[in-house]
Amino acid sequence: MVYRYESDEDAFAERPRPGSELSTIGDAGPARTGPSPSRFPTPSLPRTARVAPPTPPGQVPPRSAPPAPPPPARTATTTPQPLDPPESRRAPEPGRGGGRLWQVLIGGAAVLVLLALCGLAGAALLAERTSQPQVTPSLPAAAPSPSSTERQDIDSRDTDPAPLTAKEVFPGRTLTIGDGEEPYQVLKTQSSASCPAAATGEVADLLVRLGCSQVVRATLRSPGEEYLLTAGLFNLTDLATAQRVRDRLRELLDGREGRFRGMPAGDRTEALTDAPSRVGWQVRGHYLAYCLVVRADGEPVKAGDPKVREVLYDLIELHLDKQVLERRATGGSTGQAKTTPGPGRTD
Repeated sequence: MVYRYESDEDAFAERPRPGSELSTIGDAGPARTGPSPSRFPTPSLPRTARVAPPTPPGQVPPRSAPPAPPPPARTATTTPQPLDPPESRRAPEPGRGGGRLWQVLIGGAAVLVLLALCGLAGAALLAERTSQPQVTPSLPAAAPSPSSTERQDIDSRDTDPAPLTAKEVFPGRTLTIGDGEEPYQVLKTQSSASCPAAATGEVADLLVRLGCSQVVRATLRSPGEEYLLTAGLFNLTDLATAQRVRDRLRELLDGREGRFRGMPAGDRTEALTDAPSRVGWQVRGHYLAYCLVVRADGEPVKAGDPKVREVLYDLIELHLDKQVLERRATGGSTGQAKTTPGPGRTD
C-alpha cells in the first residue's frame, strides 16, 4: 500500500529504539499515532511526582533531567488509513493503453461485419419471398348449415303469409319421431279457417279476439295404442299475439273457462271428447303449437305419467316445432331450434 505525505508534519515518527530518550516517555510503549502537537495543541497536564531512589553515602546525587513534556492528548479524531490512489492518478503502464485501443477497434469491426452479413441474408430472404407468388390452398366447400341458408321470418303473418296445409303438418299416415322408434298412427287430419272448431268457451273466444285465422290438427294413436291424442297449430297474427294467448291459456284452463277440443276419428276414439286429458302448448313465431292426450280406455291420466310427458314432447317439441316450423323457417331445410316446452295440465 502506497501513501504520499503532503508535508513532513503529516509523516509518522519512526518507532524509537530502546534506550533512547523518546523510549522512556510513556513507559516504553508503542509509538503513539496522531497529529503532531504543533498542529493540534492540547493543554498540558500536570505530571505526577516521581520518587527518586536514595543516593549512596559519599556519592554526589545526579542532576535530575528536566521534566519531559506530557504526551499529547489523544483526540477522538481517527487518522485515515492510507488508501490506494484512484485509477486516474496512477501512472499508465507502458503499452497498456495501446492494447486496449486495438481490442476496441477489432471488436467494433467484428460487430459491424456481423450486422452487415445479417442484413444481407435478411434482404436476400425477403427478395426470394416477394418474388414467389403466394398460393392459398383451396378448401372443399362446406355444406351450408341451417344458419347460413336464407331464413324466413315467421314472427309475423306479414312476413310469413302462406297458410299452413294439412299435408305440410301431417304428410303421411304414420308419424315417426326418431330412427328405430315405433311410429304414431295418423287417424285423421283437418285444416280449418275456424279456430273455435278446436276449442271451447273462453279459449275459443280468446283465439278469435286475437286474430287466429287457421288451425291445422290431426288425431293420432300412440305406439302401443295406449293413448289417443289431438295435436296441431293455431295461426295467429304475430309473435306478440301468440305469446299473449300462451300466457292467458293457463288462467283459463285452471279456471275451467274453456278447453281444447279432441277430434274423434271413428271407433275407439270416443275418449277424446269426454275423458280427462293432459294438455301442453308452446309458441314459436306467430304459431301456437298444442297437444291434448287422453287414455284410450277413458281412465284419468295420472299426474306425472312419464309416457304422457313423452307423447307431449314428441308431438310439440320434436314434430311441430323442430320439423314443421323449422322447415318453414329455413325454406325447406330441417334444423334444430331451441324451444321452451309449454305447461301441461289435466282437464
